Order: sequence, then structure tokens, then C-alpha cells
Amino acid sequence: MTRFSKLRQKEVVNVLDGARLGYVCDMVVDISAGKVCAIVVPGPSRLSFLFRGERDSVIPWCNIRKIGEDVILVEIESGGVPNYPHGQ
Repeated sequence: MTRFSKLRQKEVVNVLDGARLGYVCDMVVDISAGKVCAIVVPGPSRLSFLFRGERDSVIPWCNIRKIGEDVILVEIESGGVPNYPHGQ
């Protein structure tokens, strides 16, 4: 078991292309089922959202391959991460 505060300190990296996606900024939780559905990684720049409409990437829990000491490894096909506007 790990705390959300610890997940926020881990960088998210895609194992398919080595891309550094950023750090966890939020989680999607199914309260009725009591499980985490996804992690959320901010777009390229939080401030750029105000000017260019950047969006957060929501990575489904099933795409997480390994949660390590310093990194979270995910498997995401190119263009396969759904994006959602900030605040949703």
C-alpha cells in the first residue's frame, strides 16, 4: 500500500518510448468500488493551459506496469492517453 503523497513524488515514464510524462498530480477514484481507476499527469505546462488549452493526461490504472522507488512505469501507445481539461 502506498499513500497519494508518495505517488506525487514519482515521475511517470512510458516504457514503450522512454518518454517522461511528468509527475502524478491527481487520481481518479471509484468511490463505490473503493478502487483507483487512473492517475492524472499534468499537460506540458500548467500555466500554458490558460493560454493554449493544454490538458491533463489520464492514465488508466491497467496501463501501470510497475511502481518503483522513484518512478512509475506505464505502457501507453503513441497518442493513446486520453486527455481531459483541467478541473474535471
